[in-house]
Amino acid sequence: MATVHDVARDAGVSISTVSRSFDPRSKISPATRARVLAAAERLGYQPHPVARGLRTGRTHAVGLLVPDLENPFFAAITKAVQARARAEGYEMFVADSDEDPDVEPELIRALAARTDGLLVASPRAEAETLRDALTGVTAVLLNRELPADPATAAATTPVPEIPAVTLDDADGAAQVLGHLSSLGHRAVGVAAGPPASWSGARRVAGLHAAAGRWDVRLVELGEFRPHFAGGTQAADHALASGVTAVVVFNDLMALGVLDRLRQRGVDVPGEMSVVGYDDVALATLVTPALTTVRVPLDRLGRRAVDLLLARLSGTTPTSGARLPVELVIRGSAGPARGRARDQGRSRPTTEEERHD
Repeated sequence: MATVHDVARDAGVSISTVSRSFDPRSKISPATRARVLAAAERLGYQPHPVARGLRTGRTHAVGLLVPDLENPFFAAITKAVQARARAEGYEMFVADSDEDPDVEPELIRALAARTDGLLVASPRAEAETLRDALTGVTAVLLNRELPADPATAAATTPVPEIPAVTLDDADGAAQVLGHLSSLGHRAVGVAAGPPASWSGARRVAGLHAAAGRWDVRLVELGEFRPHFAGGTQAADHALASGVTAVVVFNDLMALGVLDRLRQRGVDVPGEMSVVGYDDVALATLVTPALTTVRVPLDRLGRRAVDLLLARLSGTTPTSGARLPVELVIRGSAGPARGRARDQGRSRPTTEEERHD
């Protein structure tokens, strides 16, 4: 493996000149820098990120804070962020808050001390707490928006103080309700996630906004932990409510709903339709396969990294991005009770059958 001494000899410069050539802020002639970088490339030399950080004040690392690494949604985002960051020459540190908003400020401080910038995915903390924790930190939010502090920002401020990459949750909810309405469902249960989930609140708001348009009555079943066990509990609430379909906060919960309905002998989708959100890999490994909203997780992670690196390079973006989502129709959603029986008739009823 080539060393800094090898590069210095090949380029005909001192070791300190080699080190300064990798710092874009150093005052070194373009010709010398080009000669050193060419020698480094020829020899396959890469400066150690920690050593480079000591010279430049940069760690060449980014931090990622997620609520739950066991959730396939956040595991997929983590892989996407890591791949994109490494492709750009950055290492990554990850912290998991375990769905506890109270520990998020502490984790943000710990990550900020070790990295150049942070990606904060679906934080659960209240806006004021989150804003205070991110003060002075170069950060990008994923799946959460944080408007500028109204006490310091002009009333006409057009963009959030911290750029964010979000999903069009309202449109995803509208797609779900439109599909269920077309299947004849008029009473639909809503199994919400944790109350601190910003995206969850947007999904519920999207369902309510679309309910009148599709002539659907929504029945709020409650707020549940965003895990398999939360879905198990939500299934019992759905059965007690008399709805013919249930829209679930995420796929993990939806899998719990499917399992509980199976245990109770309820046919899906014949007696109850189930729709999830996220389209994690497990959604296709159950029977029936889960109808759900597909979220571009890889694109979400990559876009957030690009936005963060743009900020670190001094390019201050004026806004983030809102990514589209797509309903994926599979076997867990079907015609409402009664309508399924009607559609199962292969011929008109006879006179004898009408008398029966």
